[in-house]
Amino acid sequence: MTDQEERTRRLVAWRGCDRALTRRPGDETVGERLARLAADAPDAYDLDTAVDLYADEESVVGALERRTAELLGTEDAVFFPTGTMAQQVALRCWAGRTGSATVAGHPLSHLEVHERDAYHVVSGLRMIHPTREPRLPTAEEVRGLDEPFGTLALELPLRDAGFVLPSWDELVAVTEAARERDAVVHFDGARLWESAPHFGRPLPEIADLADSVYVSFYKSLGGISGAALACSEDLAAEARAWRHRYGGLPLQQWPVALAALTGLDRELPRLPEYVAHAKVIAGALREGLAEHGVPWFRVHPDPPHTHDFRVWLPYAPEVVEEASLRLAEDTRTALFRRWWGGGVPGTATTEVQVASAALSWTAADVRGVLADFLARVRTVADEG
Repeated sequence: MTDQEERTRRLVAWRGCDRALTRRPGDETVGERLARLAADAPDAYDLDTAVDLYADEESVVGALERRTAELLGTEDAVFFPTGTMAQQVALRCWAGRTGSATVAGHPLSHLEVHERDAYHVVSGLRMIHPTREPRLPTAEEVRGLDEPFGTLALELPLRDAGFVLPSWDELVAVTEAARERDAVVHFDGARLWESAPHFGRPLPEIADLADSVYVSFYKSLGGISGAALACSEDLAAEARAWRHRYGGLPLQQWPVALAALTGLDRELPRLPEYVAHAKVIAGALREGLAEHGVPWFRVHPDPPHTHDFRVWLPYAPEVVEEASLRLAEDTRTALFRRWWGGGVPGTATTEVQVASAALSWTAADVRGVLADFLARVRTVADEG
């Protein structure tokens, strides 16, 4: 198959499922997404008001900024079309204010892995790493850095390490260590919304540990796109100037802002339920894989820290990818989605997100579908 034929096959398989552990935004057609937005929007915002023009404060974009600041307990929040732009603006502003172009961050962070070195190429910053372990840095590691830095950037949760979080005491300690080094703290909180249950603290108390917080409106909340930088009023004013310079002021952004507001209304209150159920799903996968004698596997974290976690299996990615598709095509049920290399030859990993689609799945359901999946894994492996 060509790449396009493979993509079409995947979309047909996922969309054709009557039941799926995880649903993705790409499963919807344009018409379906428009219909959902039209159905949800009247409860989130007065649709008789004027559309936004360049993110004016008296529009739906301004309402979203105020709602975000209120939820996080910050003085202000600035809407951005992308999280990458929000992050780069935040780091650039802090570099100017601290006088240091050095950022302390993790080599597995979104800044390093998924933004094409934008912090360096666009803003001229450099990054040093307190640790290379697949977890957040400790206070001792931050104190032990052998050169000064202006900003400590912490991704909560650290997605590419398996959506991992520190404990609350560890998070407090590491932010205090940064300030002992005369540095500010920036949270890459794209998924901060789903992290509150793990910390056992309200969102404003978590955000108060940082000098700035970036949050996403689609990764946990099911929005179309968009992000916000929550911070003090004076930093927000500077961020708005840089947002304009970075090209972050489209004429109108009301569909994205409306979708974000509906996500805050609908999904944010349900995230604790998703996080709790993720522990049920992860436990069932672990038990089922052990029952079926899979020679090596990993469910991580176990239990999950958020409603996202990872699974590793001892098979090539193309084997488990094909088995996942055959399961969807044969039974109209999807257990796993995409797979990629697990870091060691002959292994594969996938991400599992537990949201509304997964709430009807019991532990017995998971183990039963897992048996069907593993049978197809063995068949595909034998064919290879």
